[in-house]
Amino acid sequence: MTDEKAPEDVQAVKIPEILPIIPLLNVIVFPRMTFPIEIIEENAISLIDEVMAGDRLIGLVLSKKVSQNPQAASPDVPSQIGTCVVILKMARGEDSRIQLLVQGLSRFKIVEHVEGKPYLQARVEVLEEEVDIKDIEIEALMSNLAALFDRVVKLSPFLPPEFAIMAKSITRPGTLADMIASIINASPEEKHSILTLLDVKKRLQEVTRLVNHQVEILELGNKIQSQVKSGMDKGQRDYYLRQQLKAIKEELGEGEETNVEVNEYRAKIEEGNLPAEAKKEAERELARLARMHPSSSEYTVASTYLDWLTALPWNEGTKDTLDIKQVRKTLDEDHFGLEKAKKRILEYLAVRKLKPDTKGPILCLAGPPGTGKTSMGHSIARAMGRHFIRMSLGGVRDEAEIRGHRRTYVGALPGRIIQGIRRAGSHNPVFMLDEIDKVGSDYRGDPSSALLEVLDPEQNFSFVDHYLDVPFDLSRVMFITTANMLDTIPPALRDRLEVIELPGYTQDEKIKIAERYLIPRQIDANGLSEDQIAITRGAVRSIIAGYTREAGVRNLERELASLCRGVAAQIAEGKIKHTQITVKEVHKYLGPVRVAYEASTRVSKPGVAMGMAWTPTGGDLLFIEATAMKGRGGLMLTGQLGEVMKESAQAALSFIRTNASSLKVAENFFTENDIHIHVPAGAIPKDGPSAGVTMLTALVSFFTGRKVRQDLAMTGEITLRGLVLPVGGIKEKVLAAHRAGVKTIILPQLNKKDLDDLPPKVRREITFYFVVDMLEVLKLALENKPARQAVKVL
Repeated sequence: MTDEKAPEDVQAVKIPEILPIIPLLNVIVFPRMTFPIEIIEENAISLIDEVMAGDRLIGLVLSKKVSQNPQAASPDVPSQIGTCVVILKMARGEDSRIQLLVQGLSRFKIVEHVEGKPYLQARVEVLEEEVDIKDIEIEALMSNLAALFDRVVKLSPFLPPEFAIMAKSITRPGTLADMIASIINASPEEKHSILTLLDVKKRLQEVTRLVNHQVEILELGNKIQSQVKSGMDKGQRDYYLRQQLKAIKEELGEGEETNVEVNEYRAKIEEGNLPAEAKKEAERELARLARMHPSSSEYTVASTYLDWLTALPWNEGTKDTLDIKQVRKTLDEDHFGLEKAKKRILEYLAVRKLKPDTKGPILCLAGPPGTGKTSMGHSIARAMGRHFIRMSLGGVRDEAEIRGHRRTYVGALPGRIIQGIRRAGSHNPVFMLDEIDKVGSDYRGDPSSALLEVLDPEQNFSFVDHYLDVPFDLSRVMFITTANMLDTIPPALRDRLEVIELPGYTQDEKIKIAERYLIPRQIDANGLSEDQIAITRGAVRSIIAGYTREAGVRNLERELASLCRGVAAQIAEGKIKHTQITVKEVHKYLGPVRVAYEASTRVSKPGVAMGMAWTPTGGDLLFIEATAMKGRGGLMLTGQLGEVMKESAQAALSFIRTNASSLKVAENFFTENDIHIHVPAGAIPKDGPSAGVTMLTALVSFFTGRKVRQDLAMTGEITLRGLVLPVGGIKEKVLAAHRAGVKTIILPQLNKKDLDDLPPKVRREITFYFVVDMLEVLKLALENKPARQAVKVL
């Protein structure tokens, strides 16, 4: 329904004293301006129906209440100044909506609200504008305002040029200000402030300020638009070319699948939080991938490379658990003894707790096999809450195993360091490099040289794998290495390691380890329960002494496993239901004793002395025998001895010949007899200077007929003057002698400090003598009375 009836002269309409009021949201109507509005509220609709039958006059005010309705609002907080309008046209639409075309008449002020109607009405006072006086200032303001508005119309694509012409034709300053204020883009509050200004000059100034602001915005917008347009031109060209390329690929049957994979990689790159250099390389490779055919061999190479780049944990890590008490508890639960190693690990973690960004040393756990080096790494990782990765370096001879292969090679892959980091899924795992002393080298490179960068905290923050060809930060990885012996580690690599010795265990420590860890593990591994089998402490001691000769506990666990398997077989056959293994029953399952410590029988005659040796598997006893036969003064050495050991034998013989009189040896004996020195176990290579003392003692024992004390062992290097020099491996040697039941040990004076590393129990059970020269050794080692007559020249 449309009603187009309107007063013929709106300027002649007389405004009544009481006006119906409609508050509007975000809409300001100025006098003499025509404006469309929409009414949807029921109260306002009934008001419109009533005034349409009368003078068609209503008052429009700005509502200050927030509403979801864009125009009509509840009259809770209306403004006090508004505009009286006359309804020119009305049209009813769907959903009971009413569209109105209104024209402003004049400003009014609400004096008081009047009740009695279902809608809002108020007593109003018409506000007359001040008399338009066109002085020079007002004319200047009008001219300036018209020029600025013309600029706005030209800059704004949505305003027709007729607006600028109409503004220039207006002669009344108040009307010009109202007209421009109603058109420009300003907030309802700003427009309402213009409506309340009755002073024409102030109104012109305020509208000029708003138009100035609008000009600045439009000029800046046009500048941005021109910049965007130039970019869009290039973008449209690229889009057109891509669409053509897409159509060509679809014709070739390679479009959708390739795009899906490229998009997946692009998403992974964005989500992976890659470092700047890695992201740049990934995007470059992705651009190459997008141009390739999926059946191309290069396509597989590029996609594999992107798989590695996006799968690596560049910034993903685990949070360290640095509760020192809890770490100590975890290490004690997993390992018995090894106090020195535990102490150093706790110190490392304590420093890391106090200074998280510290670059700690690379720990090297060195010791014989079976002493718990690898399992110590597991415990450290578990205690810190980190992932554990183990990489065995035994027999590695290719440098590419560490640094990876170049992508130019077929089947190229990253090195095992990067592979381990990817498997761990974090950039800060505990990474164990096992058997670092067994790294080799050949024509393919030297892996130990590649490890120099990996194991240097000052360099590994930018480790570059040949396959990735971008830096990866390894400084957050805790590297732990293991070795059986340090001599084979290159000096430059060894210099980067902090060595923590893990020596062999004493018998008491082995017993406790067996009871706490090995026996329960083997009982469970062989399908038994603690109700079915019990192993006494005496049986464990018998197995250690009679069936194993080792510094660690690996063979001990094998023997316990054999014992458990024997019991499991009898239970499975129904012969027994449960049993207790005692000392007497050990041989039934393990056979006869395989290891016998024959120290007492081996040194029962003159010319035999017991020394101590260091081996990669721990300490061991070394028996040296001396004899003589008719000859011409020659020296024969057997037992597969190395050059250093042969030189020790020659030095010992020279010392004896020099001091023959004081040692009561005939001087012509050495020219008429050949001397033979033999070290049993001839199939085992032997070398080193520490057997010099033992060789000299064996020779003097043979020449003088005085036996060496049966419970005594010795070690030390000698000089031609008879001085006893210090040697290494004291802890391993003493532990081996203790296992054999040796009660007295002779050591060089300068090795006294090494006893601090021995367990207190060992120090209590062995008597140590510290010597400076060989005469002291002979005095302590040889019995006073000769067992037979001294050797004489025949």
